[in-house]
Amino acid sequence: MEGNGSTAEALTFEQLVKLREQTEAIGGLLRNRLQSHLETLRPLLAPRRLLGKYADRKEDVSGSERAAAQVREKFKEACGAPFSLTPEVDDDVLSRIDNRPELYPWEYSYVAHGEGAPITLTITTPVRWVLTYASVYTLAQLREAVAGRRERRTGEIRQYLVNAIAMNLLLARFPGISQLFSDLRFTLSVEKCPGLGALPLVTLSAGLPSFRPADSLILTATRFSGVSNFVELIDAKAVHALQDPFTARLEELLR
Repeated sequence: MEGNGSTAEALTFEQLVKLREQTEAIGGLLRNRLQSHLETLRPLLAPRRLLGKYADRKEDVSGSERAAAQVREKFKEACGAPFSLTPEVDDDVLSRIDNRPELYPWEYSYVAHGEGAPITLTITTPVRWVLTYASVYTLAQLREAVAGRRERRTGEIRQYLVNAIAMNLLLARFPGISQLFSDLRFTLSVEKCPGLGALPLVTLSAGLPSFRPADSLILTATRFSGVSNFVELIDAKAVHALQDPFTARLEELLR
């Protein structure tokens, strides 16, 4: 999965430490705010709004047959490499889609180059998250299972894919939800990520850029922490230049 990329700005280790503290604080605030919004919008994101009786046998909605067929169609497109799943999706899998929307940090693999051999790291973006329905596997655990670094539980992988596809289709069915997120300063999009084949993932991004510092600093930080993970840094200068899209639109109308 790709992130926002690197920056040409040179940082000292002391500046890195300060930016990491600021990133943790800002990223935590953004995630908590977004999680609160999701809880408020939870009724709008309920899978039964898309799948009706397939998600809730007590309730049906118009178009549920077509929606269930679309989930199965999209699953067939995504279930091949690297997941190697059979293409069938039975009604039980649809009924097990959790009602809870969940956020998972956006992660991607990155090869850092230093004095020794290149090192593959997991990079997390602090201003972008994957939105899907809650699953036994987190996104990170799914990536590990697919890569052979975690026990592969076929049923849970299948459920994660179905959950992600259902969220994608629900948001396509009700585009007003995307506008709500935009008004809340979060951009919603659908992306296919390297390493996860054709699986469409819904992402939510805050209006702040993040970046990777120089590889030498990343490697120093990971050696210090003892883990092969690194969180991109939020550009503190961009906080002061943050614009409100609605205000910008109003200003356009006044020109």
